[in-house]
Amino acid sequence: MSQFFEIHPENPQARLIQQSVQIIRKSGVVVYPTDSGYAIGCQIGDKAAADRICQIRKIDKEHNFTLMCRDLSELATYARVDNDAFRLLKNNSPGPYTFILKGTKEVPKRLLNPKRKTIGIRVPTNRIAMALLEELNEPLMSTSLILGEGMLAESDPEEIRDKLEKLVDLIIDGGHKGEEPTTVVDLSEGAPTIRREGSGDTEPFDF
Repeated sequence: MSQFFEIHPENPQARLIQQSVQIIRKSGVVVYPTDSGYAIGCQIGDKAAADRICQIRKIDKEHNFTLMCRDLSELATYARVDNDAFRLLKNNSPGPYTFILKGTKEVPKRLLNPKRKTIGIRVPTNRIAMALLEELNEPLMSTSLILGEGMLAESDPEEIRDKLEKLVDLIIDGGHKGEEPTTVVDLSEGAPTIRREGSGDTEPFDF
């Protein structure tokens, strides 16, 4: 059975954030709120936890995983980005966007898209997500919590609990969230390409 923490969306309780990060560091899989639905995540280097996420989400190794980052200062460690791409990132982060970029050697190979060697990078606005990242002191390997054949992110923490309480280690209830996942913008080949239209406005990337 998973832990179920009710964390205040505006003023996250420090004690519960600390307990959440302890679970993550002990190979835990966590469901947590973002600014565009709920996400599921684990530590970057934890292969067993990442494998569990793949089984829960029913995703294969072609999937583009995302590193949820506190800010763009972590970007250079995990992704290669030129000046034009960085400008787009800076102007649209934090926000409901996932940016696809070429990964660096700091990213475990199993998290990179095997053909394109890319990784998703995202800076959220959700205060619970930001508090987790600050306490963890490194990016969180994540993917949108989309279950079954749907295209929408899970938004109701009680429904998530009914579906996943025996499969994950922690569910964080941060209230109901929008169902629309992030807009995915591919910056790995130069000019931006929209890979998925979601909750982020695509206009800044219409060149």
